[in-house]
Amino acid sequence: MVHQLSMFRSMISSRNSSHVGSPHMDAVYSSEAGAAQESGLAGLPEWNLADLYAGMDDLAIDSDFSKMEEEAKSFAKDYQGELVTMLGKADGGDQLANALKRYEAMQDGLGRIISFAGLVYSGNTTDPERAKFYGDVQERITNLSTILLFFELELNRISDDVLEGCIKASKALAYYAPWIEDLRKEKPYQLEDKIEQLFHEKSVTGAAAWNRLFDETMAGLRFKVELADGVQELAIEQTLNLLTDEDEAKRKAASDALATTFKKNLGTFGLISNVLAKDKAISDQWRGFEDVADGRHLANRVEREVVDALVDAVQKAYPNLSHRYYKLKAKWFGKDVLEHWDRNAPLPKVESKVIGWDEAKAIVQDAYGGFSPKMAEISGQFFDKGWIDAPVREGKSPGAFAHPTVPSAHPYVLLNYLGKPRDVMTLAHELGHGVHQVLAAEQGALMAPTPLTLAETASVFGEMLTFRSLLSKAEGVEQRRALLAGKVEDMLNTVVRQIAFYLFERKLHIARQDGELTADQICELWMSVQAESLGPHVRLSEGYETFWAYIPHFIHSPFYVYAYAFGDCLVNSLYSVYQNSDESFVEKYFEMLSAGGSKHHSELLAPFGLDAKDPDFWSKGLSVIEGLIAELEALEGQ
Repeated sequence: MVHQLSMFRSMISSRNSSHVGSPHMDAVYSSEAGAAQESGLAGLPEWNLADLYAGMDDLAIDSDFSKMEEEAKSFAKDYQGELVTMLGKADGGDQLANALKRYEAMQDGLGRIISFAGLVYSGNTTDPERAKFYGDVQERITNLSTILLFFELELNRISDDVLEGCIKASKALAYYAPWIEDLRKEKPYQLEDKIEQLFHEKSVTGAAAWNRLFDETMAGLRFKVELADGVQELAIEQTLNLLTDEDEAKRKAASDALATTFKKNLGTFGLISNVLAKDKAISDQWRGFEDVADGRHLANRVEREVVDALVDAVQKAYPNLSHRYYKLKAKWFGKDVLEHWDRNAPLPKVESKVIGWDEAKAIVQDAYGGFSPKMAEISGQFFDKGWIDAPVREGKSPGAFAHPTVPSAHPYVLLNYLGKPRDVMTLAHELGHGVHQVLAAEQGALMAPTPLTLAETASVFGEMLTFRSLLSKAEGVEQRRALLAGKVEDMLNTVVRQIAFYLFERKLHIARQDGELTADQICELWMSVQAESLGPHVRLSEGYETFWAYIPHFIHSPFYVYAYAFGDCLVNSLYSVYQNSDESFVEKYFEMLSAGGSKHHSELLAPFGLDAKDPDFWSKGLSVIEGLIAELEALEGQ
């Protein structure tokens, strides 16, 4: 288990973006580099990782590994096979609290190293030195954490009565009660020690290895885009960026290039998907999970029926959300049906411009400051202290993420900033994560991590604050229309698209139980959910069937994607409460973020009068999107 270390690994690869990719403005992209200089994108910030380690050759890394190996062996000597006897003593609770403090300190120390290695690797996944460094660190982390594997396994074998008695008798242990309660939820799925050890040790050559193959393959792909001024060979981030270009010819050329290259590599991506689905099925079978997504629900500390209610509500809302909006957008483009490459196109006759970094910073900071000076102060540290890596670079990890690292340090944000309005929203999104992570750090290494369902709360709320701030300053109908349309599309990408992703994953993992899937079969599953979710006013032309191949969430975090829809609908309801509340909302909001993973979502939402188990909860969140679409329809006659 040692699920804390698994969290550090998976957070490295969580890209919180509707699109993914990553290139660099080197000699091949010299024209774009020049354009960046002129458009305010020159001198974008790059993160300073020295707060973790000075570099890959920092002697402190080996020194810290040696110290923690010594401590891990000492910890095992002190506690392995001794927990039952220890907890039977009068001061057993206090002794377990001391053990947890030592265990937490090691989690923080190991997390610091794997976070540094992962962030270095994310900076250029095609650099063999970085890849080797990351791989070597993963191996050493796995070997060292194997020594600690016994602790959570043995702790879960202690009877409920004994643990509850110790918690009541020890104030120091009571502090860790939420973590212990959380750990106990995994008890029914816990295996024998030797099997757990085997699963743990083989993870480096199993799922982690296939994850790395995906990352390095995707980062190394080049897409030949046929433009009016000739063919350009672009990496995936630049190619995906063209799908939001105002020139339809460029959008179609980018889509064709993506499809062509994906088709050539479907064998590799199909193999990766098959292997990982089977690997997960083996683990699920051994652990006794009934449904393909139950492991994710457990990790998210959310009940299956809550997720099922969310999925059902979104599916039923397709006609009033995506189908309705894309019909409206097709009309703006003078068409009956949108081509799939037009789905995220900017509105016609609306002036587009590149938003420079300083302007983007001001937009987000103003919005955050309007909510609370404290929020702006925390997010300001990311700009002022080198916690953001923004430029597009060759080999850089695609998309965007906020990584919490460890409580003894601070989070880092990765972006691929190209100056699009959506990039500003991505900045607001990731800084929301960052604020959340800074506040939750006070819970310590064991309880700071937030379940994915609630981890999206602050990020989506940050986006909403930024959107509302911009909308309040909009001048004229066209500017208001563009802002509303952009927000609706982001929400559809966050809710409808992610639920469609979740349904695709379900189909893939269930079908894989009957045998290996061909790439064509996976494409068919993809098209079935996409056609249903996007509706009759989006034409899914030849080539689109391959677009499942580039979504990293399917590889790194199976069934992660519903967390976005969960967070968006939750925030819609939360924002409605905020609009009708007094100044006490801000205090309660920060208390919710500061709780980290120490409380269940029901406890965190209760102060706001919200309950995710309420059948109407999801409908209320979805009605906000419907309201924005209705507002766009009302602008038609103006």
